[in-house]
Parts: sequence; C-alpha cells; structure tokens
Amino acid sequence: MTTVAVTVALAPHASAYPGPGHVTGDIGVHDPSVVKRPDGSYLVAHTGNNIALKTSTDRTAFRNAGSVFPNGASWTTTYTNGSRNLWAPDISYRNGQYYLYYSASTFGSNRSAIFLATSPSGNSGTWTHRGLVVESRTSDNFNAIDPDLVVDDQGRWWLSFGSFWSGLKMIALNPSTGLRSDSTIRSIAGRNGGAIEAPNIFKKGSYYYLFVSFDRCCQGAASTYRVMVGRSTSVTGPYVARNGTAMTSGGGTEILAGQGSIHGPGHQDVFADTDNDILVYHYYADNGASLLGINWLGWDSAGWPYVR
Repeated sequence: MTTVAVTVALAPHASAYPGPGHVTGDIGVHDPSVVKRPDGSYLVAHTGNNIALKTSTDRTAFRNAGSVFPNGASWTTTYTNGSRNLWAPDISYRNGQYYLYYSASTFGSNRSAIFLATSPSGNSGTWTHRGLVVESRTSDNFNAIDPDLVVDDQGRWWLSFGSFWSGLKMIALNPSTGLRSDSTIRSIAGRNGGAIEAPNIFKKGSYYYLFVSFDRCCQGAASTYRVMVGRSTSVTGPYVARNGTAMTSGGGTEILAGQGSIHGPGHQDVFADTDNDILVYHYYADNGASLLGINWLGWDSAGWPYVR
C-alpha cells in the first residue's frame, strides 16, 4: 500500500484574532457607522431611539452627542409599530453634507423601510428627512434594512442592504437626490435563506470588498455574529470568497469571530483614515452589553483583508 501525505489548510483558530483596540468613554453602541469629519474628528451613528450619535476627537475617547431626530421620526412608525428605535444607520460625508441612510422595522419582520436624511453639520437636530429610499413587504423575498452607501469609481451611487430572506441586495441611487434611480434590485450575496446581513462595501486597489455579517446578532453573549468578506472588480459583483465560492452561493472568507469574552462581533463598517484602514463593529461582553470595537485592517500580499 502506498501512503500519500496530505496537507490540509485549516482556517486560523478564532483565538488568532486580535481583541478590540482600546476605546474609552461612552462606548455602548449597536450597529455602528463612523465618518471622519472635515475637522478631523469622528462622528458615530448607531442603532437607538431616533438614531443615536457619538463623537470623538481621537478615535479612542467617545462621548454621547444626542440623537439624529430629537423630536422623533413620525414617518417611521408605520414600520416600527410605534417604537422610536431605529436601526443600522450608514453615515457618510459627501458634497459638503452628511448623508444618513437608516432602517425602520421590527425584529424578525421584513415589513421594513430604509430612509435618507441629510445634514450640513451632522449634529443632533440638524437633520432633514429626505424620504423613503426602498421598502419591503411581507410578500417580498428580501428585507429592507441595514443600508450601506458606496460610490464607485465612475461616481455612481449604490445602496446595498438586506437581512436573511434571499440575502443581500443592491439598488442604484440618483447622486443628486440620494434616492432610488430605477426599479432594479440586484442580488449580491446570500446563504439560501440563512443568516446573513449588514453589507458594507469598501474599495481598495482594483477590488470592491463586500464585508457582511454571518449568523446571529442580538442575543447578548450568546450571539454568533462573525465578519466575512468577498471581493469583485465590479461594484455590482459577482463577489467571491478567497476560495472562489460566490457570495450568492453562501461564500465568504472569515476575518473576525467571537473568542473569549468577545462575543458576536459584527455589523462592521470599514473606512480609510489617515493612519490606516479602520474596521468598526459592535460586540457583546460577557454581561450581554453591546460595545464598540475598533481595529486596524491590514491587507495581505494577495489583497485580502485581515484584522490587526
């Protein structure tokens, strides 16, 4: 009998992941999105009553900065059953103003909507409601939550979104309004009905990278969220994992998962800062508290990201 030596490439054990970087102050967040302001400070938007805001001058110490809509957002209550809790904002600064896409829904339902607001300063109470961007009904096979804006190299605006159902979707936007420009819904990732949500697209080199969260959010220390990634040379896909599996067929390369007292890291946001590319996310502590995680994002020789 001939013996053949087989080398099996194993994924790194979760303990290989670095812990969150050092942050202080008001770091209780869920579904964080971060933008760097023209003055060099940082503005965080996250899930909370009327969309919560935090600020930081140094990306380390954070403080509460009120809410986007201190007087409420009556146009969302059809989707929230009257709750003021609005989800998963995506904040960016373009053309001299701040853009905020955010979700209105109830847990486990796909009767959902994504809205847009804009502001000249980003501060609490300065935001103007710009309207409904996309909605989903219970008869739809997608869920209109977890928005993420990306502007491609041609200056076209795209919004990715989605949670569970048939996966993550993308629509084209009109850059002059920030609202939808056509009726096409594209599929960019899915797990055949499995747990996938929170798309975030980041351009690096010749690739668009689609970061997503697999598995379960919102279960406190029992959460199993983990951060996955695929890439494509086209903003609309097809996105593939490192091993070549299409993200529309459940593919994704893991770059961060729970370990020790860091539970369910996910709902990530990637942005380029002056010192490094930055990965922002939430995770759960042992007591179930949802906290802000920030790490540097590195890139290996093949152009794949890893958490530092």
